[in-house]
Amino acid sequence: MHCATDRPIRQLWLRGVALSWLCVAGACTLEPRYRAPTLPVTDEWPIPATTPEQLAVSVAASDIGWRDFFIDTRLQQLIGLALANNRDLRVAVLNIDKARAQYQIQRAALLPSIDAPGSFTREKLPASLTYGIATPTTGYFEAGLSIASYEVDLFGRVRSLTHAALEKYVSQAEARRSAQLSLIAEVANDYLTLASDRELQRLAQQTLRSQEDSYALEQKRHETGTVSALDLVQSQTTVEQARADAARFEGNVAQDMNALMLLVGTSIEPGLLPAQFDSKTMGIEPLPAGVPSSVLLRRPDVLEAEHTLRAANADIGAARAAFFPDITLTANLGSVSYQLSNLFKSGTSTWAFQPVMSLPIFHGGALIGGLDVARVNEKIALAGYEKAIQSGFREVADALALTATLNRQSAAQEALVSATSRAYELSQRRHAVGSNSYLEVLDSQRSDYSARQALITTRLAEQGNRVMLYKALGGGWREETP
Repeated sequence: MHCATDRPIRQLWLRGVALSWLCVAGACTLEPRYRAPTLPVTDEWPIPATTPEQLAVSVAASDIGWRDFFIDTRLQQLIGLALANNRDLRVAVLNIDKARAQYQIQRAALLPSIDAPGSFTREKLPASLTYGIATPTTGYFEAGLSIASYEVDLFGRVRSLTHAALEKYVSQAEARRSAQLSLIAEVANDYLTLASDRELQRLAQQTLRSQEDSYALEQKRHETGTVSALDLVQSQTTVEQARADAARFEGNVAQDMNALMLLVGTSIEPGLLPAQFDSKTMGIEPLPAGVPSSVLLRRPDVLEAEHTLRAANADIGAARAAFFPDITLTANLGSVSYQLSNLFKSGTSTWAFQPVMSLPIFHGGALIGGLDVARVNEKIALAGYEKAIQSGFREVADALALTATLNRQSAAQEALVSATSRAYELSQRRHAVGSNSYLEVLDSQRSDYSARQALITTRLAEQGNRVMLYKALGGGWREETP
């Protein structure tokens, strides 16, 4: 007979066993149910689309291939070289391979590992262990199949660790896409910077040649007494200023070449260098801006942060499962014989089966600490996910805010160059007939030179802003538009 108090205990034990087998059959885990966090930004950008062309485009920026966005053939070839040779991108690809291998290792824990051991043992027992009876030295052969310490995943600890490894693997794949996107944008920006500095260098050299010719003319006029020594010295200042600028931009071009070669990862042929710099020859297409902020969820860095968050969520399940009993199985099936020739004959078979259950009783707070760490890591991953979205939102908003202003600024700068060029031409004519001093010519020349430099700088900012918007909207990881 059993007393009445044994019945609730027996029922509780039976329920626990039934729950365990249900978990095994349904492949359940103790992971919290994952819920996608709400966007920590508004639904719309603070700056709306600025042109009808932008509103008419239906293809998302993340779907526009970089060959369709950067239509400059020289830039396309440089981007292709960078994708093939850049060392940072190569490390990102290797990190994917590493994460894939780690996932395979962790996934293997879901299945028992079967080995085929073979051994030869020769032994002699002392008389103290055989009740004073001397034993001969014996030797025997053993071979078979064995399963060593296979964990029966009743509460999903191994499955949770496998889920976490899978999410980390996918996260590394998104990190590789993010690295490619950043690399393409950096190559484009360095290409634009090189083109603008080469254009500034050409402008300085042209100005230097022009001012040297003017200075030679002023020297002849000074010798005939037509102009004063002050006019001659003022003419010389423009020559030296242009010479200094030409030398400065020559150094900038050399540095730009070094930076571009580092990104490309190999030497650059002269034919791949930008020929000139203006809004028509750079070949960067405009992008759609009339899109909701939810497009940020397609950015590789945001997807990377989301999979990191999912991995942290799975780690919580593994930490919870550590509080429950675990069962490991060890088994072997084989054959034992004193002679190798008789090893696999009838009557030599042997087997062993050893299930072991371990129930955690006291671990000095280690299990609770492990669960707390997993929960804190999940909160850290959530904060990183939200920060990635907020950073992307700001990047897009900044690029959109500059789109219209840079367009207007570029148009105004072109008009300014036209005006200063005309003023410089008129001042030279007036000075040639003695209607004004050379100081007025010098002022108009400086204004024209500064306006042309500012126009090149403005064009660089305008083109660079297009690249930034393309990257911020998640474009750059496709080669062709689908």
